[in-house]
Amino acid sequence: MSTITTRLATFNDIPELQKLIALSVRGLSTGYYNQQQIESAIKYIFGVDTQLVTDGTYYVAEIDSVTVGCGGWSKRNTLYGGDQHKEIEDPLLNPEHDAARIRAFFVHPDYARRGVGSYIMKVCETAAQNNGFKSLQLGATLPGVPLYEVMGYNAMENIDQPMPDGVVLPLVKMFKVL
Repeated sequence: MSTITTRLATFNDIPELQKLIALSVRGLSTGYYNQQQIESAIKYIFGVDTQLVTDGTYYVAEIDSVTVGCGGWSKRNTLYGGDQHKEIEDPLLNPEHDAARIRAFFVHPDYARRGVGSYIMKVCETAAQNNGFKSLQLGATLPGVPLYEVMGYNAMENIDQPMPDGVVLPLVKMFKVL
């Protein structure tokens, strides 16, 4: 396999990333979520959070100039969800006592389990640490939990996230000390 590279996402990347996110969720969530949960989550929760793009903390992963994944970290309070999942700009976190957030990780199904997610994770962890954060927190999808556990994250609590159509999406809040 060719080398994985990352670059900061731009607003021009958003349409392609939205397609990647839907492909990722549909391709990698089967067996963890039912079809109704998958489609509702794509509509109401999963997507690009443009605040991460604005903050310069969201990355595009590429192999041979092909977009194969995306993910980021945040110095803001929101734990998960794209623009459609929040209504206001997030307040900033204090690195002295708050955990940075790991956010919006998605890998193209054709490139799953090839190191793309862990590569982006290392980029994000390093960036958060370079910005003074001593710990990280994330809201994991069920298919993401195994990756995050291997990366040293520990489950804190299970979250049942209700969506506007009445469907509930199980997530796991996880934590890691850097």
